[in-house]
Amino acid sequence: MKKQATVITGTVGMDAHVIGTKILSRALKDAGFNVVELGIQVSPEEFTEVAKKTKADAILMTSLYGMAELDLRGFKEKCKQAGLEDLILYIGGVLGVGRQDFKEVEKRFKKLGFERVYPPEANLESVIEDLWNDLRAKGKT
Repeated sequence: MKKQATVITGTVGMDAHVIGTKILSRALKDAGFNVVELGIQVSPEEFTEVAKKTKADAILMTSLYGMAELDLRGFKEKCKQAGLEDLILYIGGVLGVGRQDFKEVEKRFKKLGFERVYPPEANLESVIEDLWNDLRAKGKT
């Protein structure tokens, strides 16, 4: 029997925009994932602590307040230090302040260690399909 993948959701840093993470969490549950919802204003440290405690397979963060890049500097390294080097990291939303080319934003977040970076209008079915594919590629399902 296949293991049910555990994913953690929440908004990073001081972001209090809850609707996106709620919608994402519901879609993930409907797709068969075990979802640990952390809610809003989650520190990077809390994401890693809960990931370690729950043996999570992935973290899917949302952000709309534009400061996630600052909040997440060094996050991948903290994951590695916590023994979470295989943790899949996704982020989506409004990831910068002001008008920015999404391809440039995506490059910056991939440099920070995120496998997938999504704009605010991302299709949740595509996100879930990407997650299943990434989990399979890492032998997690």
